[in-house]
Amino acid sequence: MKTILNRLINHEMLSKEEAKSVLFNISKGSYNPSQIASFLTVYMMRSISIEELAGFREALQELCIKVDLSDYNTIDLCGTGGDGKDTFNISTLAAFVAAGAGIKVAKHGNYGVSSISGSSNVLEKVGVKFSNDSDFLKKCIDQAGICILHAPLFHPAMKNVGPIRKELGIRTFFNMLGPMINPSFPKNQLVGVYNLELARKYAYLYQNTDINYTILHSLEGYDEISLTCPTKTITKSMEGILKPEDFGVRQLSQNEIEGGKTIDESAAMFMNIISGIGSEAQNNVVCANAGMAIATVTKCSPLEGFTIAKESLVTKKGLAALKKLQELSK
Repeated sequence: MKTILNRLINHEMLSKEEAKSVLFNISKGSYNPSQIASFLTVYMMRSISIEELAGFREALQELCIKVDLSDYNTIDLCGTGGDGKDTFNISTLAAFVAAGAGIKVAKHGNYGVSSISGSSNVLEKVGVKFSNDSDFLKKCIDQAGICILHAPLFHPAMKNVGPIRKELGIRTFFNMLGPMINPSFPKNQLVGVYNLELARKYAYLYQNTDINYTILHSLEGYDEISLTCPTKTITKSMEGILKPEDFGVRQLSQNEIEGGKTIDESAAMFMNIISGIGSEAQNNVVCANAGMAIATVTKCSPLEGFTIAKESLVTKKGLAALKKLQELSK
């Protein structure tokens, strides 16, 4: 690691194979916590190259506990996090709304690292059980339309990194990797990223796969559609800009989509919104993201996707998906 760190400090880039090798060594416990923290810190000071990102991704894909959900045409709705915006759990709510609309969802998530409350914090609080048992996960998709893939149960290689990330408390390149390493390898992905440079890198890596994807970046820095500003979208076949009016809604202000200050507050907010008693702003931002997931899978327009999502939320089909998951968790 000493050699690698010296090279990185001298602004050298790692090859794909070298990057892959470092992650394998981290998983084996070959480095001490200070070395791992230093390695993570380097990538906060400079951009990650596509070769490095590809190497890290391949290592984690090979090391993960895989789950075969190939019988289902699933989508994952997952943001990188690390945008520093402390919104409520938009993509997690959107996942349930999409599931309520008949889309099969394999939601990859984790506890919050740079945010107050990650996807897993809220779901655990509302009584969803985490498991890596494939029979249980298939039962969840069959009966609820959604299963939850809690990252630590599928990425044992990361046990040496988790505590260090938590102690650092800021965005690291593992934020970039999260959406790319869903252990069920879903056929469809709605991916939110925190800057345009990363959106381009994701597009470059994803265009060489058979994944049907939409990459999102709100131009004010959100890793999802925020409706506070235009959103850049990238798919395999096109790039575009989505504005709030494309969903038939007004532009929001940032304070309308802020999250709770604690996990308890975040969970209460989550339950209010999925139960249909969220504010108009909260409902619209959830349905815009769920609508894009629906549009990604079904090839309908974003506005049609939004309309379908709104129906799922208002008629409490999204809530029914959550209740079924809570029931299966008992």
